[in-house]
Amino acid sequence: MKLHILTENSASGKFLAEHGLSYYIEYDTNILFDTGHSDVFMKNAKKLNLEIDKIKTVVLSHGHWDHGDGLKYLRDKKLICHPEVFQKRFGKGRDYNIGLELSSEELHERFDVIASSKPYPISKNIIFLGEIPRTNDFESQTTTFELENGKDDFVADDSGLVIKLNNEIIIISGCAHSGICNMIEYAKQITGISKVRAVIGGFHLKHNNIQTQETIKYLKKQDIKELYPSHCTELPALSAFYNEFGMKHLKAGMILNF
Repeated sequence: MKLHILTENSASGKFLAEHGLSYYIEYDTNILFDTGHSDVFMKNAKKLNLEIDKIKTVVLSHGHWDHGDGLKYLRDKKLICHPEVFQKRFGKGRDYNIGLELSSEELHERFDVIASSKPYPISKNIIFLGEIPRTNDFESQTTTFELENGKDDFVADDSGLVIKLNNEIIIISGCAHSGICNMIEYAKQITGISKVRAVIGGFHLKHNNIQTQETIKYLKKQDIKELYPSHCTELPALSAFYNEFGMKHLKAGMILNF
């Protein structure tokens, strides 16, 4: 399995960066996971000699601009997502939409949309997780987002992928608004595989606080070989992870081989 970093907050070499996330996954089928918010993912894919036009399946981790606005550069593909990705949403105290630029109608016109809150098998070894149960007492306890009606937005549509590889699993997250530990536990539950090889993507941790320390404590118990917190995992939390795990800093243009 190969995972190509098409979009990240920072870049390597002559690649481009933006605030966003997009991965190209090569395995028993090829998948585009998120698109960032511009055509950066396409430009970096070209530098990596990847043919985005030939991709048949796009997975959207959740309905935020920095993960899905690049969809406007694609069409005529299968789009797998949670049913609630299409909502308008806002940061508390802000009056601009941080949801998707394209409306539900526009996305359904451009794509064959498969909206599922349940786990959805994409191939023999890749599963879209659907809605993540929030079962622990330290993740997804507060939110800085709200919906158009003024209600708190805990990003119920937040999801990811679980990939089965040699009796182990790899978890791919967009932002983990549902909690990266909750996501891992759910991936283990639906696959029946307890050994986690790698966890990659946004962990949505901003500070070296109780949630970050509880996350580190949980991950240490899992004995995970490779951890790659990125994108929305900010410097204080990244530093705490580096001190514990010594992980690599993901950059656009990098390729992970498993």
